[in-house]
Amino acid sequence: MPAETMIAPGFSDPVFQSQAAFRALLAALSEPGTLQQVASEITPPEGLATATATALLTLADYETPVWLPEALRNGPAGAWLRFHCGAALVGNPVEAAFAVIDGAADEPKLSAFNLGTDQFPDRSTTVIVQVAGLEGGAAIALAGPGIPGTRTVTPRSFRPGFTEELRENGAIYPLGVDVLLACGDGMIGLPRSTQVEEAR
Repeated sequence: MPAETMIAPGFSDPVFQSQAAFRALLAALSEPGTLQQVASEITPPEGLATATATALLTLADYETPVWLPEALRNGPAGAWLRFHCGAALVGNPVEAAFAVIDGAADEPKLSAFNLGTDQFPDRSTTVIVQVAGLEGGAAIALAGPGIPGTRTVTPRSFRPGFTEELRENGAIYPLGVDVLLACGDGMIGLPRSTQVEEAR
């Protein structure tokens, strides 16, 4: 197989690594705004942060459609996910169980994904938002379950209006998407139960 078509390895110890990653992801969503390390000693494909790739290896399979931006879907990242997870890569955001977006890109909006239904709110999309950094940006105040009082996060490279998208997402709870911010091997969870406001 030519070097340019080689697919990078996934987990070397799938049981141990997926369990460790699942615990970190659970902590990120149960303690919103806390920085969790989702590291698995893998080399992610081009376009995916280590934490993003690890989360998808842990969560995605043939029953969970994944949405990626077209450039990633048609490139090494798409091939890597199909090979290691058996996941179907979909072109329509509303069909996705999991999605990866660039936090600085104009589209798609969070509202373009599956927001769940009154009967099955837990079937909404989990959206991984890749950002330039998990610290050093404009402050965002968080409140809600898993947060004693309020908590502040400062992710970098959000598109204009993204904080308002997060606020609107929290306003329709129990509907809405669960959001994971990713950079490097770090993740911050913003589940749909979290209320988001620009910090004053």
